Amino acid sequence: MMSKKCKYAFKALTHLAKRYPDTHCQTAEIARVENIPRKFLELILLDLKKGGFVNSKQGAGGGYYLVKAPETILLGEIYRLFDGAIALLPCVSLKFYEKCKDCPDEVACGLHRVFLQIRDQTLKLMLQKTVSDIL
Repeated sequence: MMSKKCKYAFKALTHLAKRYPDTHCQTAEIARVENIPRKFLELILLDLKKGGFVNSKQGAGGGYYLVKAPETILLGEIYRLFDGAIALLPCVSLKFYEKCKDCPDEVACGLHRVFLQIRDQTLKLMLQKTVSDIL
């Protein structure tokens, strides 16, 4: 299940995408319009900034803005930034792989086989869909 932090990141990115590329948005405005607790949003925006998705400008007319066009920000990238693995089992994860302690043979494991297919289809969709698709 997607965390609230990840969901709020998508909402913040969508808010910024509606104003891309011309306008900077202040944290208070995003928090109010998107119904996100302000302190929580500040942490999310800092993570998005560290991830290279947004930047900020200080002073009058300042605020946060998208660094990348909305149609280039993949949902899978944002999901991984906040929630880690897309796979439901660690033994099928691409970036966070862990061998199952209770499984002697992944090749013969039915769970592994089926959840690998689920991961592949989920990943395919998440790497095809962008923030602009949410709009």
